Order: sequence, then C-alpha cells, then structure tokens
Amino acid sequence: MRREAGDRQPTTDPRAPVVAALDLGASKIGCFIMKPDGVRHADRTIRVAGAGHVQSKGVKGGAIINMDEAAQAIGQAVERAERAAGAPVSGVVVGTAIGQMSTHRVRARVSLGASPIGDADLARAIGMALAEIRLPNRRPIHVLPVAWSVDGAKGVRDPRNMRGGSLGLDLVVVSMSEGVFQTLSHCLELAHLDLQGVVAAPVASSLAALEDDETDLGCVCIDMGGGSTTAAVWGERSLLHIESLNVGGEHVTADIARGLSTSRAGAERLKTLHGSAMASANEDREMLEAPPRGEDASAGPVVVPRAMLKTVIAPRVEETLELLRDRLRQSGVGLEPGTGLVLTGGASQLNGVRELAVRVFDRPVRLGRPQRAPHLADAASGPAFCTAAGVLLRAAYGPREAVSARKLMARQITAADAPSPHARGLIARCAGWLRENL
Repeated sequence: MRREAGDRQPTTDPRAPVVAALDLGASKIGCFIMKPDGVRHADRTIRVAGAGHVQSKGVKGGAIINMDEAAQAIGQAVERAERAAGAPVSGVVVGTAIGQMSTHRVRARVSLGASPIGDADLARAIGMALAEIRLPNRRPIHVLPVAWSVDGAKGVRDPRNMRGGSLGLDLVVVSMSEGVFQTLSHCLELAHLDLQGVVAAPVASSLAALEDDETDLGCVCIDMGGGSTTAAVWGERSLLHIESLNVGGEHVTADIARGLSTSRAGAERLKTLHGSAMASANEDREMLEAPPRGEDASAGPVVVPRAMLKTVIAPRVEETLELLRDRLRQSGVGLEPGTGLVLTGGASQLNGVRELAVRVFDRPVRLGRPQRAPHLADAASGPAFCTAAGVLLRAAYGPREAVSARKLMARQITAADAPSPHARGLIARCAGWLRENL
C-alpha cells in the first residue's frame, strides 16, 4: 500500500518508497525527490536525491487555466528530478498557492470527569472539533491543533494528567476551493501521477526557512511567487493564520511590459537583470534597452533610463505588501511588536524588496532559504525553492496533523465524516499525534 507523505515519518528502510514534492507555481514548476536514507535525524536535515524544474505553463494566478499545458510541464519537471535521483515516482505531494486558500478556526469544549485528563478525553475533543468543520465547496488541506485549554486557562501544550471540569481545543483548518482541488487532481492524472497531498505554499516555505525560535516567539513567512503572494503567521510553535493574494511577480513583469512598451520576455529580462524596488545611485544616467513589442523588424529597441524601471516596479510591490499587511491586521491575528518577517519565493529576490518590506511592516525582515537542506545545488538552494524543500521536511519531521493526508485527499471533512468520539481508532490516532507533537 502506498504511503501517504505526511502521515508518518519516512524510515531508512531501503524498501520504503521515495517522497516527491511538486512545487506548482505560476512562474515555475519544480520537483524535489527524497529517498528513505535522505532523512538525517541527527541534525533534523534532509538530503534531496534529485531536483528538476521547468518554466510553468497552464497556471495563472490562483488556478490552472490549461490542463494539457500544466500536465505536460509537471511531467517534464518530475522526469528531470527522476533522472537526477535515479528513482521513479508514482505520486507527489503538491506545494502550491492556487485555490484561494483561507484559514478557519474551529473550537470545541468537552466536559471532564473526576479522573485526570487522558488520551480518550483529547480524542473526544478532537472528534467534536472535526464535527464542527463545515466548509461548503471547500476542501480542507490542513487540520492542525493550535492550543488546548483547561477550565478556560489557555496556553496549555499538553493537558494530559491535568484535572478540571472542561477541556477546550482550537483547530486551524486551511482549505482551498473544491473545484480547483478537483482540477488539480485531474491534471496530475493526465501527467500519470497520484495526488498524495496538498500543502499550502507558505506553510511549506515556513518549514524550510524559519528557525524554531521564530515559530515559537512569532513570525510571518511571506511567500512571494509569480502569480500570488501568501503569508503564514506562526506563534507558540503553531500555525495561526494564512493569507493569500492573487498578485505576484508576474504582475510586476506585466506592468513593466505595459509601462515601457516592450514584450513580456523583454520585461522579464529587465526585471531580473536591472529591476529594483528602491532607488539606487546613477539610475537617472544609466540607460537600458529592451526589445520593442510586435514583429516590426525596422523598429529600434526601447531605450529608457533605469529610474523609470523603478517607478514601475516599486508601486506594484509596495501596494502588494500594504494590501497583505492590511489583510493580516483585519484577520484578528495580533502581530506582536517583535514579530519578524521572513521573505521566500522567487519574487522576493528582486532588489529592494526586503528594504521595502521593512518600511511597510515596520519590523525586521530577512530573506529565507531552505536551511535544513544543506546539500542542495546552488541553482536550487535559493528562496524560490523553499516550498519544495518544505514539503519534504514536513514529510520527514512533521508537524503531524489531526487528519491524515490520505483522508483529506479522499473527501471533504464534514460532520458525517468525523469519527465517533468513542472510537478506539481515534484514540489510537490521537495518542500517536500526541507522541509526535507534544
């Protein structure tokens, strides 16, 4: 039976299957493959056996817009990673920001008896919380316990053996559009791959780029992709909230193409080689050339001062960051004054983005990289590859979720799907979750 990545830790058994992570974005599609011996428990790192990536096709903003093109690009990325790893894969865990991802908070409270709190009480609380998940036309992809409370006292990490009259539980549920999920699943079928799980891009990037102190004391990981900008808020070692905007690096490219009357390819080249979101020295005197739009052979190149490029880039990046900041404020997730920011994703590598983020959020900002995958080649070790690395790190080290990836992929979680609070299987799963997470 095929193992679902994320359901349990990979072992070093050579007969165990490989784990494949697919980073599905609007600008690139990448695949990382990890063999069973790639899990290094001694220092909690991983070794990637093979990596491959291609230019994305068929994906725009928050959705797949061309099934055949997307399936072909996925197949090419996986095939390159398979050749590098020397191992075939039949299924992938997808890290992505498509599907209008959003966060929902579910709370449950159960009465306690005279005995100390045990696994059965925690299982009842989890079962009751799962029964409260009602998300029409949405597909839950993460179900993570955030906090326990006993008699209303919050901040309890492990309530076992405590005494009280009631036990409370908060669950964070991350969901995506059911229609987009079904499209993604069918797209992978066209590429002859099984969908073994979906991981929200900012969650995966967080696992790759954040330090333990950052997830404990509070941090926001902002994943700046080609078609979207997403954020994951962490505190007390738990995921607290996810925010998503369908604006990314490709929108900056489109702004340059329109503003400078050049082709999209020319705009992307200008952005990559000379783009900046902040002013730089001599930019008024430095002139840049770009190909004209259209196929007129007699038309000369577009010549503009570098300062004009900044006047196009900076407003779009600043507007995106300000919109994300306002969304986070409206979410009700309090960002403490010391909460830092970590930027990941390909668009975060644009010059001046970090400095602009410092100004917009008024807090420390650093650029994140896949820190616990030290053996990656230079071409695959930058901020753009945090999502793929994070999917593998999640498979290796968790966090383990309250609902298995296999069940989440099989159907929506509804009250009818939730296990009986008295079922022995739920108690066993709860005990297993506690052993790995508390």
